[in-house]
Amino acid sequence: MTTSSPPPTGGQTAAAATAPTAVPAVVPAGRMALLSQPVLDLSNGWALRPWCPTDAHVLVAAGQDPAIRQWSRLLIETTEAARQRIEDMHQRWRAELSAIWALAQPDGEAVGLIGWGDIDLRGGSAEIMYWLLPAARGGGVMAEATRRVSRWALDDLGLHRLRLCHSVANPASCRVAAKAGFSLEGTMRSALLHADGWHDEHLHALVQGDV
Repeated sequence: MTTSSPPPTGGQTAAAATAPTAVPAVVPAGRMALLSQPVLDLSNGWALRPWCPTDAHVLVAAGQDPAIRQWSRLLIETTEAARQRIEDMHQRWRAELSAIWALAQPDGEAVGLIGWGDIDLRGGSAEIMYWLLPAARGGGVMAEATRRVSRWALDDLGLHRLRLCHSVANPASCRVAAKAGFSLEGTMRSALLHADGWHDEHLHALVQGDV
């Protein structure tokens, strides 16, 4: 399980971020917003699909799971809050800020979340986030899902660099990163605040051209 690291705080204003530069945008603004969020097929009938209001109970269950609350810092306690979170996902797709899928079993029931946050079309980067409910863990589906959304981000959307960050105390995410082809680039000291304090984080990345 992983969650986005804090956004950069380099003092750059919104106007500066959108000002013309000699370097063209990696992905033109508006390209993602024009796309309909696709369903991405996995093996054995599993799929990645957009979240829908009827999935609200899954977000509530995830918000009560200790591991998800620890590593993804998710806290959703009511169906109303879950439905609002799902609506926010769709709004953030249209705003080109994130791309979040439900990881669904062959019967269509959502058992996990995966997708891209901190999307920077101009800079060509994004950071992955994911979690699984306990019943779906241990079968390798998250590594496959990570490979699939990475192909979408690099090949279909056209990003250049993808990040995967996780606490050094979360070896399961290290295994997912390795199986999905993300290279370990280093350790970020005291990088993210969890409920039990500040954690060092491993930084993994996948870039265009990696095998």
